[in-house]
Amino acid sequence: MAPPLPGPGLRVLWWGTYDAGKPRPRILAEGLRAVGATVDECRAPVWEGIEDKSQVTGGLRRLSLLLRWLARYPGLLVRFVRAPRPDLVLVGFPGVLDVILVAPLARLRGLPVAWDMFMSLYDTVVLDRRMVSPGSLAARLLRRLEAMALRLAHRVFLDTEAHARRIESLYGLPPGSCGAVWVGAEVERFRLPEPQAARAPGAPLQVLFYGQLIPLHGVRTIVEAARLTRDEAVRWTLVGRGQDAPAIRRMLDETPLPKLRWIDWVDYGQLKDRIAEADLCLGIFGTSGKAESVIPNKVFQVVAAGRPLVTRDSPAIRELLEPAPPCVYLVPPGDPEALAGAVRAHAARAATGLREPCHRPLAAAIAAPAIGRQFVERIASSLGRG
Repeated sequence: MAPPLPGPGLRVLWWGTYDAGKPRPRILAEGLRAVGATVDECRAPVWEGIEDKSQVTGGLRRLSLLLRWLARYPGLLVRFVRAPRPDLVLVGFPGVLDVILVAPLARLRGLPVAWDMFMSLYDTVVLDRRMVSPGSLAARLLRRLEAMALRLAHRVFLDTEAHARRIESLYGLPPGSCGAVWVGAEVERFRLPEPQAARAPGAPLQVLFYGQLIPLHGVRTIVEAARLTRDEAVRWTLVGRGQDAPAIRRMLDETPLPKLRWIDWVDYGQLKDRIAEADLCLGIFGTSGKAESVIPNKVFQVVAAGRPLVTRDSPAIRELLEPAPPCVYLVPPGDPEALAGAVRAHAARAATGLREPCHRPLAAAIAAPAIGRQFVERIASSLGRG
């Protein structure tokens, strides 16, 4: 008989300055509680109101944020020492300084530290977004801090196995030293009624992208695909802002696309309505190493909503969608012709008018309880529980 999972009776102290405004920590906390773990949160807010941390501009604003961040640690460390003894200390994203500061105290108390690295700040800012030169002092400092945190944490996990292998390669870590726990989705927030209302005969196909306008998402590829279908019955909606917004604006100014609508932002609670209006939802199309290693929030949310999806093919997406169901189109990265072709293929498929449900078998696998089970199977058990 297999030993019981370490969830029941597991006490987790979730400590640090993690960004509680993102779905990741909410889903993971709910999932851990769903499998019987006790989760005590010891957190100091830093990131409220900041959707994209890389877009904090201006020296004064950055200095203010840094001072506010550093000022949180004395109180957090006192609270850590006074907290009831857990089985495991969990540090959430971004967590680099959190791990460096809490790991020595945790070692004194004989406690293991698990770090939800989620993504590398060095990989994101330096290699993927190219906002800082790899040879700059800032890049070298960030890389050294991350390397230190990776050494200090007892267990590190990211969102996919492909991403875990990328971080191991980037930092020269032994194979298998990083784990993976899917992001998942807040399924009840995104589940749509079935069956979906039929499309009106002759109605244009509604294609939706939402998210940050960053290189990983490949929004320029989306705009180029919209240009290729500008004379067809396809309407595109972009929702988002971010690093690539000026470039997207220039593209649309040079060649206006009347069938493309760009909305600056939509509240998280309204995303379900946008997804429900769409005939086809878009994932990511970036060409970087990071882009082939991750599954973004939006893909899990579209799967939870049961909507057709087109996204770039990658080792990461095949962890979730292998084999790809009929309502999923996997295309090469950075290829607007392939994206336009997938949109045309779905338009032909959708011409019957019926909006077929998709991804039904995956709903339970990406819900919070399944994510909590992943954690205790792959992370907590590797630390000696169970």
